[in-house]
Amino acid sequence: MENCLFCKIVNGTLPAHIVYSDETLTAFKDIHPQAPVHILIIPKQHVDNLAGISKEMTPVISRIPEVATVLAKEYGIDKTGFRLLTNSGSDGGQTVYHLHFHLMGGKPLGPKLVKD
Repeated sequence: MENCLFCKIVNGTLPAHIVYSDETLTAFKDIHPQAPVHILIIPKQHVDNLAGISKEMTPVISRIPEVATVLAKEYGIDKTGFRLLTNSGSDGGQTVYHLHFHLMGGKPLGPKLVKD
């Protein structure tokens, strides 16, 4: 998509600290990290959010936990623990409408995702 920040990262018109890339997925460091390790994993093909995943995209999306595990090992958070999450839609907290998964770790993240 023309105005999508993450599509611009995928096509190289917007800089990012890329830590992983293959034919279908890209991963890069979050510019506003919420943990010592905070990496975004995205499909290269634009998908707005979880609700937009087509049957054809399922094999691509199903590889995200595998890539997250590889990156967790690479960044040394595989033994201490990490979080892999996505926000879908405005009520889910999504702010960039290109499906992305947050890989976070490197400190105790606590049990809550939502503040009281």
